[in-house]
Amino acid sequence: MCGRFALITPPARLARYFQATLDDGIDPERRPSWNVAPTTQILGVEARKDDSTGALQRRLSPFRWGLIPSWAKDAASGSRLFNARGETVATKPSFRAAFKARRIIVPADGFFEWHKVSSGSKQPHYFTRADGEPLAFAGLSEWWRDKNGPDDAPAIRSCTIITTSASQDMDGIHDRMPVILSPATFDVWLDPENDDSGELTALLHAAPAGTVAHHPVSQRVGSVRNNEASLIAPL
Repeated sequence: MCGRFALITPPARLARYFQATLDDGIDPERRPSWNVAPTTQILGVEARKDDSTGALQRRLSPFRWGLIPSWAKDAASGSRLFNARGETVATKPSFRAAFKARRIIVPADGFFEWHKVSSGSKQPHYFTRADGEPLAFAGLSEWWRDKNGPDDAPAIRSCTIITTSASQDMDGIHDRMPVILSPATFDVWLDPENDDSGELTALLHAAPAGTVAHHPVSQRVGSVRNNEASLIAPL
C-alpha cells in the first residue's frame, strides 16, 4: 500500500521534469509537505487535448487524494480508496471507468512504509528513487458531484495511487509498493485515447531492482499533525 508520501519539489520544477504546464491556481512555489496523507490535496500530471491543435498536452493539476467514484452517494469513500490494486484496477467497479479514460501520474519525492520490529512497535522507512529523480506513481482520477448539493457546487477531482506486489527493493518491509512509471512509459499511460487494456496493465508491475532505496525514520511521521523536514531524516 501507499498511505503516506512526501512532496517537496516545487510545482514549477515538477512541471519542467514532467514536461507539463501548471494548471490555473497552482502556486509555482507551493509549500512542501513531508507528510502527505489521504483526503488532502496533491498534484497529478494529466494529458489533455489542445482545443486548437488536437495535440495532447500535459498539465500539472490539483486532486484530492482518495478516489470518489462518480456514482458514490457521498464523498466518504474517498477516505478508503486512496490506493487501487493493479491486479484488479481494470475490472473493479470503483476504478474501471477511471482506468479506461482518466489515468494520471502522481509525483512524489518519497513514500513511507512501516514494518513490525522485535519490540512489537512499527518502524517507518522512507523510500526514494535511488537516482534522486522524482517518483512517478501510476494513478487514476475521477470527477464527483454531490447530487444533493446546490447546482452551482463545484465538482471534486479526486485520485488514487495504484499499487502492485513488492520488489526486492522493499526488503520485506511491506508486500506491496506503488507502481513507479519510467519516463519512457509516460505517454502510453497518460494518453486518454489509449484503450489497450493489455498494454496498460502490462505497466502495472514493480519497478526494476535498484530503483528505490530506503532508510528508517522517526515514528513521528505516524501523526499527520507532524510535517517538517526532520521526518525524512535517517535515524
